[in-house]
Amino acid sequence: MNIVLCGMMGVGKSSVGIRIAEQTGRRWYDTDIVITDRYGRISDIFEYYGEAHFRALETDVVKELAGMDGLVISTGGGLVLKYENTDLLKKNGRIFFMRASFETLLGRVRADETRPLLKDNGKIAEKLGELLAERTPVYEAVADFIVDTDNKSVDEVADEIIRLAGER
Repeated sequence: MNIVLCGMMGVGKSSVGIRIAEQTGRRWYDTDIVITDRYGRISDIFEYYGEAHFRALETDVVKELAGMDGLVISTGGGLVLKYENTDLLKKNGRIFFMRASFETLLGRVRADETRPLLKDNGKIAEKLGELLAERTPVYEAVADFIVDTDNKSVDEVADEIIRLAGER
């Protein structure tokens, strides 16, 4: 059974995923890192090939990882919006929605220029708010567990997910 972390960009899926892997002995994969390692920078993929191509690459990675067992998988922010991806991940995994407030997320992503969906002529807060409003209901619907991350350390969030997953 895999532990799958979903949520908005900046919520800490990678940091928490690494910590869970360290504490449980599981292997950790970040779908965005797998794509970057294989195909180059995500911002370049968006710019030259478009979002649809990137989403197809995500699905290819999900097909591969969902067939493995005992992983911690940190997903890209939009990955679970595609039903096919969610369906594949749920066959051998539990999905944990890592939830954070708008203010927390904005503080974390404001200076990060590598996020292609936030490149919108200085309207980062507006775009983040739109994405959060659009995605939160989907995250909540696909999640087996919801873990609030505001005012919690990486260790606290990782410990909560490990406990909910029945690893402790």
